[in-house]
Amino acid sequence: MSNVSIKNLQITLGENKVIDSLNLEVKDGEFVVLLGASGCGKSTLLHSIAGLIDVSGGSIEIGGKDMTWVDPKDRGIALVFQSYALYPTMNVEKNMSFGLRINGTPKEEIKRRVARAAEMLHLQPLLDRKPANLSGGQRQRVAIGRAIVREADVFLFDEPLSNLDAKLRTELRRELKLLHKQLGATMIYVTHDQVEAMTLASRIAVMKGGVIQQFDTPDTIYREPANLFVAGFLGSPCMNMFRGELAVEGGRTLFRNEHMSVDVSGYAFRQPPVSGTRCVLGVRPEDTVVSSDGQYRAGTTLVEAMGAHRVLWMDFHGTQLAAIVQDEREGGAFSIRSEGVSLFDEATELRL
Repeated sequence: MSNVSIKNLQITLGENKVIDSLNLEVKDGEFVVLLGASGCGKSTLLHSIAGLIDVSGGSIEIGGKDMTWVDPKDRGIALVFQSYALYPTMNVEKNMSFGLRINGTPKEEIKRRVARAAEMLHLQPLLDRKPANLSGGQRQRVAIGRAIVREADVFLFDEPLSNLDAKLRTELRRELKLLHKQLGATMIYVTHDQVEAMTLASRIAVMKGGVIQQFDTPDTIYREPANLFVAGFLGSPCMNMFRGELAVEGGRTLFRNEHMSVDVSGYAFRQPPVSGTRCVLGVRPEDTVVSSDGQYRAGTTLVEAMGAHRVLWMDFHGTQLAAIVQDEREGGAFSIRSEGVSLFDEATELRL
């Protein structure tokens, strides 16, 4: 069993309380992504799990054992950093096996583990090369391979793809997903890239200011964001927002402001809706339907060609909206697909 249980974690750096009373349960075999902007505490949380940062309070359990004050080498974890940190004078095989050799692992066992990792990461032809003769993507594969040969209980990744170009990031992202399926190991991955989070994760923990805003599956976080921050952070382009209030009348519930009225009777309210509630209506660009007979008029300000689709940016009474279209239409009017909307309380910013 290699689950990770974090309870009431507190981390203070200097006089700055980075994390306060954080709880997180990572199941055995899960791929959990810690997602957030720079400075939100995600790397600090990962480094505390690795034992690289002392905690101020709370506990960290790995595989059911309290590891809060255990040395990093004894935690059963393998860590992959943003930087490759390879030894320049050693070839790929030596870099991957260095930790095992230092620990006195038998030669045949080292050979078996290195061969297995090299096969997984397509490194067999590169085992005799030194880091200077490898591309950035190949170096990162070696760094990942060095972690794999440890056969750890938990793998920790600290933004491992951020130094790579877009094409390499896509390739290695796919390989990491396949690697997780092959190993079946528990993996915790830090990134600020929402595409990485959405494609890799079993569950995503969205963080802000050292606090987990929502911890759920990628689909649930995208379709049912818990608050305005999560709604605005996930999605590219981000969710369109309209301010207004609810009106409950004649068995229907409407969202209204001076420019629009949207029937939200089918919305899954967490509490019965109340007329006059000030709220924010969130609409994904794909649920902003552009058509010549659209319900609302808006002027197109910009068209972004994205290859498989285009993003239309429109001005709606001073509010910039984004809509995703698959053809050459230029906008001018739009409607809202109400079954895909989200509603948030204007005061608390929590999902209604």
